[in-house]
Amino acid sequence: MKRFCETEELNGSIHYLCSNASKFVTGIVVPIDGGFSAFSGV
Repeated sequence: MKRFCETEELNGSIHYLCSNASKFVTGIVVPIDGGFSAFSGV
């Protein structure tokens, strides 16, 4: 996206991780990078 994220763009992930929807999720890394890691060869 060629830019840094806006604070509001983190809300979806934060709400998910703080909700009961993620109660069975353990040991993951959630990349919030606008697709950078998908296209940079990381």
